Amino acid sequence: MTQWLTPDQQRAWRAYIVGTTLLMEHFDRQLREKHRLSLPEYEILVRLSEADRRALRMAELADSVNYSRSRVTHTIARMEAAGYVERRQCPDDGRGVVAFMTEAGYAKLVEAAPVHVESVRRALIEVANDEDLQAIGRVFSNVINALQTGRDDPLITTAESA
Repeated sequence: MTQWLTPDQQRAWRAYIVGTTLLMEHFDRQLREKHRLSLPEYEILVRLSEADRRALRMAELADSVNYSRSRVTHTIARMEAAGYVERRQCPDDGRGVVAFMTEAGYAKLVEAAPVHVESVRRALIEVANDEDLQAIGRVFSNVINALQTGRDDPLITTAESA
């Protein structure tokens, strides 16, 4: 027997669906209009910038942004054409492929990051109080723990363990 959502649960669910859709579209639009960079491309540049030598195996990169390997491959191909990344053979074993952030990619990230952070601040941080933000962090850390199949994000893991 289906346990239907209560009216309050339904309102929360719908607010989440509409809110996250609007947020992601807003962030993507801001990055595209001001920097000709999509939100997925930006997230890939962030992950590469945080990695040792600004490089990650393609499979690790896909796990870190929680995209399919196919989606990451297509996105990296576009980014490679733009000069933001290069694909290289893995220096450790020669079998895998590594995505490496170029200087142009790093410069693009440095250029786009202030716009993105300001967009996050205005669209999310400033509309929630500290208690709400902590609750969002707890709820989505729990969701990640329940559903994640890839590698842990050290930033989320560190924040959750603090």
